[in-house]
Amino acid sequence: MKLTLDIWRQEGPNHAGHFETVEVPDAVPQMSILELLDHVNNRYTEENKEPFAFGSDCREGICGTCGLTVNGRPHGAEQNTPACQQRLVNYNDGDHLKIEPMRSAAFPVIRDMVIDRSALDRVMQQGGYVSINAGTAPDADTLHTNHQTAELALDHAACIGCGACVAACPNGAAHLFTGAKLVHLKLSPLGKEERGKRARQMIDDMETNFGPCSLYGECADVCPAGIPLTAVAAINKERARAAFSAKDN
Repeated sequence: MKLTLDIWRQEGPNHAGHFETVEVPDAVPQMSILELLDHVNNRYTEENKEPFAFGSDCREGICGTCGLTVNGRPHGAEQNTPACQQRLVNYNDGDHLKIEPMRSAAFPVIRDMVIDRSALDRVMQQGGYVSINAGTAPDADTLHTNHQTAELALDHAACIGCGACVAACPNGAAHLFTGAKLVHLKLSPLGKEERGKRARQMIDDMETNFGPCSLYGECADVCPAGIPLTAVAAINKERARAAFSAKDN
């Protein structure tokens, strides 16, 4: 299949960027978006041209580093699927694809399609931990939790921190990401001690670096981990609980 690509080119965070048009006459429908970029870069290398920089690690939809934007949609056309799993079968012969980094004021471009997601890391640093007693590890059945609660916690722990929710939101909000972390940790038996402190600090940092929630739900539509939109509600719930709780937790 033949594709025309407009790929974002930017030398660094302090340089102006532009789209570079590339014709690909021999794309294969089974290729992923990343494999398509690999194909372009192989040709560029053979022609002694500078290849395009983009994030990539596991290519199994686990690490979240592959995030980019295709035709204005984070990751690509397929719903709830990371870029490394997005196949060209979703496009037609002769299509024109615009490939660029995930856009958000909180995600400065490092080079081409590689972005700095450290703003998400700073949210996690404010409360993404649990308090445990040092020493010998407790027996597995010491802390009891029912199956339903454990499954709900694991569903929210599935967030890979790719930043698609932020890029999809018109306001650049990180409520789905932060809410997923708050739900996951509040349901964990070891995460309850600093629950109130966690909520205050993580939400304060989120609101400092990201925009307000748009209430449209674009974030859940593109999330490759399938984090439910109900995670957003955890922001106000945990904030209110922390404000009215007499204790820190």
